[in-house]
Amino acid sequence: MNVQRLGHVAIRVQDVDRAKSFYIGLGMRLVWDDTDWCYLEAGSGNDGLALLGPSYKEAGPHFAFHFTKRIEVEEAHRDLKNSGVQVGNLHDHRDGTASFYLKDSEGNWLEMLYQPQGGIRGNQ
Repeated sequence: MNVQRLGHVAIRVQDVDRAKSFYIGLGMRLVWDDTDWCYLEAGSGNDGLALLGPSYKEAGPHFAFHFTKRIEVEEAHRDLKNSGVQVGNLHDHRDGTASFYLKDSEGNWLEMLYQPQGGIRGNQ
């Protein structure tokens, strides 16, 4: 496995709308908007920020490595699992991505995410 790009960071916020307005004010572009979380991108779209509201339970704060080929994430999942690392299930998301979560050696959550070449399919 060869990670190539740190793609996004997810942080917990108390008020998604307030935080979303703040980051849009910094020049970020809203890509995905939901009731309990949203996803923004900066610049050319290579750098992302997920804002997770208090009721969002699918994942907690984490950082994510992005891959442009689904097979790379599938291979990472298999290789990590075979090496004894506890990994979550690989699953598809509503926005066209697919990923799995795991903890690093220090207990930090990270995500291995397939992001199609065209980017995340927005809903906002």
